[in-house]
Amino acid sequence: MRKYLLSAVAVAAVVAWTSAAHADAAAAKKWIDQEFQPSVLSKDEQMAEMEWFIKAAEPFKGMEINVLSESIPTHSYESEVLTKAFEDMTGIKVNHQILGEGEVVQAVQTQMQTKRNLYDAYVNDSDLIGTHSRLQLAYNLSDWMKGEGADVTNPGLDLDDFMGTQFTTGPDGDLYQLPDQQFANLYWFRKDWFDRPEYQEAFKAKYGYDLGVPVNWSAYEDIAEFFSKDVKNIDGVDIFGHMDYGKRAPDLGWRMTDAWLSMAGAGSKGEPNGIPIDEWGIRMEAGTCNPVGASVSRGGAANGPAAVYAIRKWDEWLRNYAPPGAASFDFYQSLPALSQGNVAQQIFWYTAFTADMVKPKSEGNNTVDDDGNPLWRMAPSPHGPYWEDGQKVGYQDVGSWTILKSTPVDRAKAAWLYAQFVVSKTVDVKKSHVGLTFIRDSSVNHESFSERAPKLGGLVEFYRSPDRVAWSPTGINVPDYPKLAQIWWQQIGDVNSGAFTPQEAMDRLAQEMDVTMGRMQAADEQANVYGGCGPRLNDEKDAAFWYENGGAKPPLENEKPQGETVKYEDLVARWAAQ
Repeated sequence: MRKYLLSAVAVAAVVAWTSAAHADAAAAKKWIDQEFQPSVLSKDEQMAEMEWFIKAAEPFKGMEINVLSESIPTHSYESEVLTKAFEDMTGIKVNHQILGEGEVVQAVQTQMQTKRNLYDAYVNDSDLIGTHSRLQLAYNLSDWMKGEGADVTNPGLDLDDFMGTQFTTGPDGDLYQLPDQQFANLYWFRKDWFDRPEYQEAFKAKYGYDLGVPVNWSAYEDIAEFFSKDVKNIDGVDIFGHMDYGKRAPDLGWRMTDAWLSMAGAGSKGEPNGIPIDEWGIRMEAGTCNPVGASVSRGGAANGPAAVYAIRKWDEWLRNYAPPGAASFDFYQSLPALSQGNVAQQIFWYTAFTADMVKPKSEGNNTVDDDGNPLWRMAPSPHGPYWEDGQKVGYQDVGSWTILKSTPVDRAKAAWLYAQFVVSKTVDVKKSHVGLTFIRDSSVNHESFSERAPKLGGLVEFYRSPDRVAWSPTGINVPDYPKLAQIWWQQIGDVNSGAFTPQEAMDRLAQEMDVTMGRMQAADEQANVYGGCGPRLNDEKDAAFWYENGGAKPPLENEKPQGETVKYEDLVARWAAQ
């Protein structure tokens, strides 16, 4: 009798497991049929991938985990749709919280400092690769996938298909973060206005060259002046030649650290980030892992002539050519302002905004026509007078899944499954159509994007071109992103308020970065906090010495050379030919 009862229990358990597995598989089929189309995989291949997730998640069924990311359409889709799909199939409930980028960085920093598990995973910008590879407080994903996390690593992950893994790889050659979304900082302009013959004629008569996509900052400034001061009004609407934001908040910091100084020409030649001086103005000699300073006096360039020029132009253009109130906008407020349709161009525009800028007129977007075709285009950003061939041309944001070692292993495994699910080939094409933040070559080259490309203003053409690799995130020169990033917005905000001149603000910023890096150096020397790769500051020397010995560039006599433009059609033709 006892043997019979045990057998009955075993049979019941198998039946229950089989029923649950069928229910999970049925859920997967429903999501594949109703949501995850199109895909680079066939439906059978999608089903096979989802069946792997279902089986791998069995030990964690019933678990509830917490993850955090910033607020962009891609992450809203993950939070509102993909969490439900994941729970339906795996039984793992994911609370995917969304906050501002500054708050995400603060949460990461707090968890690293306290070792308390605030979140089980973060979509954390690859800008922190220098931090994670030095502090070793995040899971080394290369080791994790071969070791402790091997049983929960998707055999179909296909890392070679990801665009941004070179930016999430540390100087040791190991992967620390898995890309989830990627977007570039490009130039945005109203092509319908630029194409009007009367504006082309008036612009050339005044400035002596063609109205087109600006190649340098001189042309951008001329175009801003032309639309703000000469055109003024189009079709009964007061218009402006420039858009930006200036609120004294954390996002003002990344407005500058996202390559604004290098776009002006402040860094050194060398990709992806300038060697030895990067886009933050921080110097780190080739072949080393020790930053030596940000100030001109230590061989850096954060307060050099090109950096000061960059901040001065940001402030001048914001005051002279942007719509009223723009100086008090933050990153998130600047988007709806642009969609009002009263701005001719924006030099610093993130392609993460594309999803909102292609919304129909019925949703308040005045930058598309009645058929939903964009009246605008995106193009490479112009560069400043200090810029030279071989320097970094722009910024690329690579928001990437990061799991900190303070997260218990079982929770880390469950979070790693969710992270892989939302970037899987099964869902990525659909997610890319929603958020337009490409991370896989296979997705951007999918036929559905060939069909949709005309309505996306140049986004698909850009991401299919080899040019995209010239746009890169913050690199490994920055030893501790959370500690240094907060210095930027506070000092730059003092320029916008008029409390300090650009030179005074950048002097203060560079000095404060050096003081902070000096503390890191002491901690590294005393306790190996940064694994021996913390800063080792240079002794201070006169600026003249560094001007002549590979430091900051000396001041130019003429910071406003002749403006130069190019036809948009020529740019697209070049992209298509490569």
